[in-house]
Amino acid sequence: MLKDDPMSGHVFIFRGRSGSKVKLLWSTGDGLCLLTKRLERGRFAWPSARDGKVFLTPAQLAMLLEGIDWRQPKRLLTSLTML
Repeated sequence: MLKDDPMSGHVFIFRGRSGSKVKLLWSTGDGLCLLTKRLERGRFAWPSARDGKVFLTPAQLAMLLEGIDWRQPKRLLTSLTML
């Protein structure tokens, strides 16, 4: 059961039991939108929640949806060669 108001303007994120699916629920003002995403491989990095709530920045949410572990992001170093 959702304890907060879905019309509050917040985005609510739910993860499936296997960890490969997430659902996002948010209000558009005149209704609700639901987005579902499933990873082909791997699992979504999921934060430990206190009191059932976690607050993410837009960047953290973007990384979560891309399947990146936003808690420990790693930069891939590449060398640039001058032509």
